[in-house]
Amino acid sequence: MDLQTIVKNAIDEDLPCGDLTTDNLALNDKTGRAKLLAKEDLVLSGVEAFTLTFQQIDPDIQLNWQFTNGQFILKGQTLCALKGPLSSLLKGERVALNFLGHLSGVATLTRCYVDQIKHTKAKILDTRKTTPGLRQLEKQAVVHGGGFNHRLNLSEAILIKENHIRAVGSLKEAVLKLKKKRKDFIEVEVRNIEEVSAALECRADRLLLDNMSDTEMSEALKLIPTGVETEASGNITIDRAQRVAELGVNFISVGALTHSAPCVDLSMLFE
Repeated sequence: MDLQTIVKNAIDEDLPCGDLTTDNLALNDKTGRAKLLAKEDLVLSGVEAFTLTFQQIDPDIQLNWQFTNGQFILKGQTLCALKGPLSSLLKGERVALNFLGHLSGVATLTRCYVDQIKHTKAKILDTRKTTPGLRQLEKQAVVHGGGFNHRLNLSEAILIKENHIRAVGSLKEAVLKLKKKRKDFIEVEVRNIEEVSAALECRADRLLLDNMSDTEMSEALKLIPTGVETEASGNITIDRAQRVAELGVNFISVGALTHSAPCVDLSMLFE
């Protein structure tokens, strides 16, 4: 889904039959000015969605951004100045802030994880645990926060998970079936040392170490040769991320980046 459609759907959801309050206050001839203020430290993401919201509501609205996606903003700083028909600014305020607050929240949480492991070789990855319809925006926000994208969708890469293995009968059988049909990079989810050994025997390209304790992960990494990539996943909190990265994994995937990031505190102050 493209950004134009995403924004249009959000506007239609909030303004299905106009704005009963604003439309009856006789504000059509008034010009409004507002500034977008950060009420906490944050990493900015969602500039395009915020801007397009107002442009779709009223192309006469002017926005003057002081920052770009990915920049760190301090509490109290003004991110953007807006000018245009007052009624249009009022109508677009909540939808625009919803986009910016959520996406900046994703970027800010991602930066927290990235900062925890920046002294290691590991990279922070997102997952497919995203808000339906907003996956592309949320994954862009992860990048703005300094993280990296895992596969965008099921069509983009092969990842053999526990339920695939159950459906086929064994990890080895699942890998061999795919290798017969495809030449793609193959990642396999493994939960214990036995599955690590089986995946290595099948020459998987990356092993996703799923919900292992630090001790289990350390033991698994001793068996995995340098040429095979490793990814830690499952219960990776910010407090734990550094310990896991220091074990020597290549990647750490964190579903919380997109499904549990708190919305950052922003405010549109009208003059």
